[in-house]
Amino acid sequence: MEILEQAKNFVAEKLANVPTPEATVADVDFKGLGFDGITLLAKVEVSNPYSVPIPIGEIVYVVKSCERGIVSGSIPDPGSLTANDKTMLDVTVKVPHSAVVSLVRDIGGDWDIDYLLELGLIIDLPVVGNITIPLSYKGEMKLPTFSDFFGGENSSETADK
Repeated sequence: MEILEQAKNFVAEKLANVPTPEATVADVDFKGLGFDGITLLAKVEVSNPYSVPIPIGEIVYVVKSCERGIVSGSIPDPGSLTANDKTMLDVTVKVPHSAVVSLVRDIGGDWDIDYLLELGLIIDLPVVGNITIPLSYKGEMKLPTFSDFFGGENSSETADK
């Protein structure tokens, strides 16, 4: 039994030192406003230290505001990480209007909503199995105002001409 325990410890030690892909959220932008809600686009940069492509099984996400979740979801099978390189992933998150309306109390005089985007990249490493790379990004959604819809301050200038 002692040999079995030594073997387990050896394997655990070797696996602990195995390099894993690393990821960062490069940017989150307001992509659009539609009938179904607000769309955010997160740019996630992932580096792959291996000489082979690694499949991404799934990306899971949660958007929170005021310490409560407003939307969650997943993106199944978003592709693979390029071997020995960095891969830029576009993660599209839709926030329904109903969720935005429920956050009215967070909207201040600057007409924005503070949020936290939490992502989990589930990657399938050979031998090791699935690992999750957790990421988070704090930002604010600037909500459109009536002037955004009707041309802002310049609309009166163009009407006079």
